Amino acid sequence: MNNAAILKSLLASDKDIIIYRNSEKNNFELYTNFIEKIKLDINNLDKFLNKLDKFKAKKKYDCYIGFFGYELLCKNLNLTVNKDKQAFPEGVFFRPQTKIVIDSKINIYTKSKLDLIKSLKPPKNTKTTSKNTIKVSPSVENYEKIFNKFKKNIKAGETYQIKIAQKYSNKKDLDIAKLFFELMKKNLSPESFCVRTREFNIISCSPENLFKVKGNKIVTSPIAGTVSREKIKSTKKARQFFENNQKEDKEHNMIVDLERNDLSRITKPSSVKIQKLKFVQKYQYIYHNVSDISGTLHEKVKLSQIVKAMMPGGSVIGCPKINTLKLLNKEEKEPRRIYTGSFGYFRSIKDMSFNIIIRSILNFNNNNEVFVASGVILDSTAKNEYHENFLKAKSLLDLLK
Repeated sequence: MNNAAILKSLLASDKDIIIYRNSEKNNFELYTNFIEKIKLDINNLDKFLNKLDKFKAKKKYDCYIGFFGYELLCKNLNLTVNKDKQAFPEGVFFRPQTKIVIDSKINIYTKSKLDLIKSLKPPKNTKTTSKNTIKVSPSVENYEKIFNKFKKNIKAGETYQIKIAQKYSNKKDLDIAKLFFELMKKNLSPESFCVRTREFNIISCSPENLFKVKGNKIVTSPIAGTVSREKIKSTKKARQFFENNQKEDKEHNMIVDLERNDLSRITKPSSVKIQKLKFVQKYQYIYHNVSDISGTLHEKVKLSQIVKAMMPGGSVIGCPKINTLKLLNKEEKEPRRIYTGSFGYFRSIKDMSFNIIIRSILNFNNNNEVFVASGVILDSTAKNEYHENFLKAKSLLDLLK
């Protein structure tokens, strides 16, 4: 079998796979043949992070790749969270023995290509009845009640900005790998990924990198600001919109300050710099307002310190982060699971990248769920934020119809 045939058979098989978009090289990386699958909770998180401090990849396929869920990251900050009655894993990391680079050519890096071919088996037929009706929680009425509570919190000085999560869900069967590549044709986002396992599946067109480390340099790229492409017809016009919209500008400035503060906890004094302030990224239905901020890591910084300082990402929570998380966890009734957690890879303490998990479909226990959120500040209105949530979710909801 040539490499293209192996890839085709793998995508059609029952094997666990992870597909990750490498935006720097503008290709996709597929990982499989996992020799480790580590489920995380608050009891083993520190042990796992300390293990990674000493890890350094020796092969092209060698890494740990996976996600930290929102509830786990809150617990890591000693915050109370709602109990997940369905016991979705709070974090999972995989260690692969095969990496397939999908580009103009298909290259396979593996411990044994023969073993890979032998392991490919067709999936069992486990299709269930689909119910395409999409439910929304909270309803617009309940959303407005939560929104008004948070407005009071803002006026009382308990938070300056807060992002209310909203869930869309249904029970449609999904062909995970096929849908992921269909989504990439329509909405190719820099932090996209796909996880296909027997226990759960994820399709994501996440746009935001939480942090990337190369050597001793760390870069974060917060997104704060959204406008519909139906309303604005060009990147230039979107730039003008963000510059002239006081609400969007305030929101962005607050998040930039928050991320600079988070970076300063793990970087050398005076090393945090804004590399690029307020530039526009274009997606299928929306434009986003983005900034790049960098710093130089302390020489003896540990992964546990980086995770605690940076996660969950402030741009999808609000500020100040800790107090805002407390308010969210008190009012939100649905567990966020992967939403506003973080997915990424770790090859060494000097070579890693993690995103913020948004714009994602989680398929678990025969249910699909999509979470979105928009920022509430004093200038916000419930109607506008509720509609903005729909725009953010639309490219994924199209897949669930």
